[in-house]
Amino acid sequence: MELTKKIGQRLRDERRAQKLSLAALAARTSTLSKSRISNYEQGIRRMGLEEAEALAAALGTVTPTYLLCLDDKGPLSRSELALVDLYRQADAQGKDTILQVAEAHSSYG
Repeated sequence: MELTKKIGQRLRDERRAQKLSLAALAARTSTLSKSRISNYEQGIRRMGLEEAEALAAALGTVTPTYLLCLDDKGPLSRSELALVDLYRQADAQGKDTILQVAEAHSSYG
C-alpha cells in the first residue's frame, strides 16, 4: 500500500475506533477542516508534521509518529492512558516510584 494511503488508513481507523465523525475530529483540532481530514484519510493529501501532531493530540490515543507510519506502536489501551495520566499528575518522587516499579516488572530491565 502506498505510504500516503497507509497514513490515511491509520487516521481513519483510529477516528472510527473512537466513533468520531470527521466534523467532531475537526472540531477537536480547531485548526483542520473536515474536508482536509477527509483528504488525508482518502490518501489524496499527505499530512505534515504539524497536522499529525494536531490530530494525535485531538485523538489522544496515538502519537504523531504512529499516524505518519514512522513507528508501529498502535493506539494506547485504556490502562496505558490511565498510567500516563497518573504519571503526569504525580510529583517528582511519585514519577520516580512509578518508573522504578515499571522497570522492576519489565522485560527491558
